[in-house]
Amino acid sequence: MLIDTHCHLDAHYFAEGPDAVIERARAAGVGGFVCIGVGGAAAAEHAVGVAQRRADVVATVGIHPHEAGSSSAELFATLTALSGQPKVVAIGEIGLDYHYDHSPRDVQRDVFAKMIGFARERRLPIVVHTREAAADTLEILGREGAGDVGGVIHCFSEDRAFAARALDLGFDLSFSGVVTFKNAQSVHDVAAWAPADRILVETDAPYLAPHPLRGKRCEPAYVAHTARAVAMLRGVQPDEIAQLTSENACRRFGPALAAAVGMVQNPS
Repeated sequence: MLIDTHCHLDAHYFAEGPDAVIERARAAGVGGFVCIGVGGAAAAEHAVGVAQRRADVVATVGIHPHEAGSSSAELFATLTALSGQPKVVAIGEIGLDYHYDHSPRDVQRDVFAKMIGFARERRLPIVVHTREAAADTLEILGREGAGDVGGVIHCFSEDRAFAARALDLGFDLSFSGVVTFKNAQSVHDVAAWAPADRILVETDAPYLAPHPLRGKRCEPAYVAHTARAVAMLRGVQPDEIAQLTSENACRRFGPALAAAVGMVQNPS
């Protein structure tokens, strides 16, 4: 069984609805889903609603760096209410994106810091988005005490030095379809090297479809391709990566995800 630890299932991505997408993934051996609730209040409510309705889904809520410039007290109030729901397992995705700069960088940094503080108050891990902002991401994570809650570096696309610092701060590394790309040598290196108990797999659906489906709309069923790539890089069988990453995901996201996929957590 695999767990897609990061997918966006909003209606504007999948007009057929989340149930059809999830059932295709289940047929491909994916048994659990972390649905990311970013894009405004309605998107966060949608993610939580899917999780509440389906036994195999849990959710996160947060403010994506693209949205930082339009965040508001009303949105924060909605996230505060939603974060108390039992199937909300993390705050995210939050972070910095200096590639698109859809929000001013100083605003991104301020909102990122605020969301880390929010996660610490709620005692929830965080899901971190970082693109072309490695130094600032690590600085803010350290300064704001993100290690108190830990979390996930989503769609890992950095190098081993970044990975080592993130691991020291208490973060797991989640590999997306990027790990299947031939030119992603630094990601290949980290996927082969990272501690076995600190790796996860995801799709980031509908983005970043893995090889050999690159260029198509990504969906949770495709996480199997990512898991196979990680297995090849580590010299193990795909079933081992499926088991390992599922256990790691349940450890990171807690009892709600473990219950969603029917796994018994090790108390240690």
